[in-house]
Formats: sequence, C-alpha cells, structure tokens
Amino acid sequence: MLSASPTPVERTAPVAPPAPGRPARTWRSRVGAYVALTKPRIIELLLVTTVPTMVLAQGGMPPVWLVLATLVGGAAAAGSANVLNCYIDRDIDRIMHRTSRRPLATGEVSPRAALVFGFALGAFSLVWFALTVNLLSAALALGAIVLYVVGYTMILKRRTPQNIVWGGVAGCMPVLIGWSAVTDSLAWAPVALFGVIFFWTPPHYWPLSMRFRRDYAAAGVPMLPVVASDVRVAREMLAHTAAMIACSLVLVPLAGMSWVYTAVAVALGLWFGGATVAFARRAGRTDVKLREMSLFHQSITYLTLLFVAVGVDPFLPL
Repeated sequence: MLSASPTPVERTAPVAPPAPGRPARTWRSRVGAYVALTKPRIIELLLVTTVPTMVLAQGGMPPVWLVLATLVGGAAAAGSANVLNCYIDRDIDRIMHRTSRRPLATGEVSPRAALVFGFALGAFSLVWFALTVNLLSAALALGAIVLYVVGYTMILKRRTPQNIVWGGVAGCMPVLIGWSAVTDSLAWAPVALFGVIFFWTPPHYWPLSMRFRRDYAAAGVPMLPVVASDVRVAREMLAHTAAMIACSLVLVPLAGMSWVYTAVAVALGLWFGGATVAFARRAGRTDVKLREMSLFHQSITYLTLLFVAVGVDPFLPL
C-alpha cells in the first residue's frame, strides 16, 4: 500500500456516480444496516478505554448503573459521529474497495435517513448524559462528536496528511468522559490516558492506511502513507510510539499506580516499541514484506492490555 517515493494526491475526491437504491429486504437486514453505519467495532474499542478509566477514577468499582449509563451514552455519541461520518464520506466510500459495502455506499440506507439517524443518536446521547450522568460528561460527548464530524471528517481528512493525528483527538475523549462521569471533574491522570490514546492513534491507523493506500489515493484522501515514503511514515510512527509509552508511565506518579501496572506498562511498551522498531527497519527494505496488518493488530492488543491493567490496578495492594 506504500510507494518508495511520495505521490501527491488531489484534495478533492472524484465524484462517484450515485449508488442505486437497494432497500433492505427484511427488518433484520434494515436494522443491521443502521447498526453497521455506527461502526460497532470502533465503538467497542472506544468503550474498552472508558470502563477502566472509571474504575481508576473511583479507586474501585463504580456503581453499576453509572457504568451502564456512561456506556450507553458513549456508544450513542460515538455511533452518532460515525453515522454522520458515513453520510459525509459516502462519495469516497463508493470508490474505496474497503468501504464500498457500507449501507450508504450501496444505497441500502438513504442519505436523508442516515442524517436523521445520526442527529437523533447525538441528541439522545447528550440528553442521556445530562439526565443520568452529569453535564460535564454531556459537554465532553458533544465535543467528541463535533471534533470527529467537523474537525476530522469535514476539515482535516481530505486536506492534510496529518488528518488522523489531530482528528484522533475525538477518539481520546472517552477517557475524559469516563473520568468525569465518576468525579464530575477532570484531573491530570485522565489527561495522561488521553495522551496514550492520542499518540497511539498514528501507529495504529497508519499501518491500515498503508495496507489500503491505493484506496485512499483513488478517493483523493491524502493519508500520510499515500503522500510520503514508507521510511518517513515509519519514523513518525516511532516518535508517536515513544511519546505513547512515556504517557503510559507518567500515569504511575499521577494516579499512584502500583508496581503491577508499572511492570505491565513497561513490558507492553518494550513489546510494542520493539515491534514498531522492527517495522521501521523493514520499511527501508524492498526485499521483505512490510506486514502492515500485523502491526495494526498488535496496536489493538497493546491498548487493550494496557487498559486492562489500568482497570485491575485499583484492586491491587500498592
């Protein structure tokens, strides 16, 4: 998905012909189409960071109702942002092979219906947070939606190779929402976790962009792996990985983490850092396969295990 030399990309995606309407045949397939618009796998990853953050903020298990309420509101907010993202990107989704089967690209869901669904989910999430959690969490959820839909999808995605870096801020918001749900405030500890996810996003997403570089190039989306060499992308991934590991260790003094979390954070940092270094070494060679998706899946494992450690640590003796 990468080339040896940078390739300029047009900022405006070519206009694809409208997809023929293809309404869902059964109520199950119709419901499935709307669920698909919310990108459930992305929501799952976002929520994986929310619960451990709530446990850390509580210093133990928060009330079950509060956890459930926060997860429902967070899922609705993320779903809203993803649906609106699909609505805005439906033209390039038809061009890209990876996204060509999304319900808006195939015509299974109409643009108008998707727009209404996206705004309805967003409105529900804000009212839900305000009534069942607190106003700060509602405000943060609104910020996450705006950052992803306006900041990333509408402004950054088709204009800059650093789109996913700054657009990734929206994906960091669940840790702030989880902390505020418990404490009705913010602190430096969730900011450190915010930093972990912020710096994790490029080494997580750029390998995927490498794998599907031709898709992004055809759609006119200037992801960094489309306009830069493998070597440059790998070097920037190394810098982000180092900053990510640093943020995971800064959490130790900020939140009073035990030696267990510290050991896990160090071990995971060495493991994923080593994987990123190996990836960078391969990026400069033409006689070996880059194995982008391997690093992509390793990044998910890293984040999941790190947040498991965050969630378990409050139950352990110092």
